[in-house]
Amino acid sequence: MANPSKIIEGGVEFSIGRFNGTEMFYDFDKILIYLDAKGKLLFGVDFQIHKDDEEVILKLCNYIVKDVESCKKHGIDPNKNILLTGPVGCGKTSLMKLIQYIVPFQRTYDIIPSRNIVFAFNHIGYKIIEDYGNGGNFCFDDLGIEPIGRHYGQDCNVMGEILVSRYELYLKNKCKTHATTNLNAAELEEKYGNRVRSRMRKMFNLIAFDINTKDKRK
Repeated sequence: MANPSKIIEGGVEFSIGRFNGTEMFYDFDKILIYLDAKGKLLFGVDFQIHKDDEEVILKLCNYIVKDVESCKKHGIDPNKNILLTGPVGCGKTSLMKLIQYIVPFQRTYDIIPSRNIVFAFNHIGYKIIEDYGNGGNFCFDDLGIEPIGRHYGQDCNVMGEILVSRYELYLKNKCKTHATTNLNAAELEEKYGNRVRSRMRKMFNLIAFDINTKDKRK
């Protein structure tokens, strides 16, 4: 049986906790060491885990490893999805990519820029809404800043329609729908309307960076 507490990256073995043969006990400090190393492999040597971000990372880790007690402590429902919010450049996308590597035996989700979905809609049409709305595990990146779609002269709030479809998948507990956004609740409601916003409240756990988190790209 594979040992989920050991992960090998670049020829180096990392421990992220303890496995007794049937149950996994995660160690957050060890997970941080692993994420820092994996981040450098994925994003370059300048990547680093910042102390100020550790509370957000802890919540994401508790969610991804399905630590029910810790999730409850932080007000997270493990059956919902993740909506990760924060200022531009705070590291939302990188973290959503990274946390999947902690649980290599779980099914993964694809991270798709929301604007790319709209561009595809403009070219292909409503099949794109079906493709992203009817199945698959996705994290919609930069939700809310994508333009309105237009296909053959018809305008469409593409991501709003996809979110309504994904809500139905959530109710059936079929697929994962995560998202990252720079927008606050009021801005999301202005973008997608109250109907979509009310569904988002039900299907997402909100995990937020501090509004003063610095832009790590600078």
